[in-house]
Amino acid sequence: MELLLAIVVGSLTAAGIYLALRPRSFDLLLGLTLLTYAINLFVFAMGRLKVDSAPIVPEGTTPTLADLADPLPQALVLTAIVISFGMTAVLAALAIRDRLASGDDRTDAGDGL
Repeated sequence: MELLLAIVVGSLTAAGIYLALRPRSFDLLLGLTLLTYAINLFVFAMGRLKVDSAPIVPEGTTPTLADLADPLPQALVLTAIVISFGMTAVLAALAIRDRLASGDDRTDAGDGL
């Protein structure tokens, strides 16, 4: 399971970096989205891959640390998803505005400054 997750995170990171370095605004937006997916999976995996374990301890039980899931990475990933969705919407609005203003969606087209 860990090897599969490492391959998925590595593939998403590689594809995200490749797309983020492309000269088109849509490719840049898609690459940054893939990078956020890779980072979210990485942070989630840092909390240990634990199946069928609750982050909240039922009352009256004394489980060991190995029996529990870590709720902090789950909360961080949930927060990161919301923030990345907002930033994606802002970047998409800026890309659309730049496309309408310049007539091209290239990010490397300088104006000679």
